[in-house]
Amino acid sequence: MAELTIKERQAGDVTILDLTGKITIGEGSVALRSAIRRLLAEGKKKILLNLGGVSYVDSSGIGELVSSYTAVNKENGQLKLLNLTQKIQDLLAITKLLTVFDVYDDEAAALESFS
Repeated sequence: MAELTIKERQAGDVTILDLTGKITIGEGSVALRSAIRRLLAEGKKKILLNLGGVSYVDSSGIGELVSSYTAVNKENGQLKLLNLTQKIQDLLAITKLLTVFDVYDDEAAALESFS
């Protein structure tokens, strides 16, 4: 169950990644990293991570979120987060990362924010 499942869908020019499972050291963070890097290689620079189905993120997962954010920004892209669970929201608040990421509870509002 430790695996991270990533489902990809498009909404206009925004790529939405629906994540389910855990973003932890090992497979979870590697899966996320390769998905983000592949999208950038394909020229898809507007990425929305739907974390509604993510039950757990460890420090390695947090590191991967930050690293993905940095990689997307380097390519002049945008990476935003959607549907954070209370646990993940608390984690990002404690690590002061809530101020770094654009976070949304509503998919329509998140999609509208990409310009």
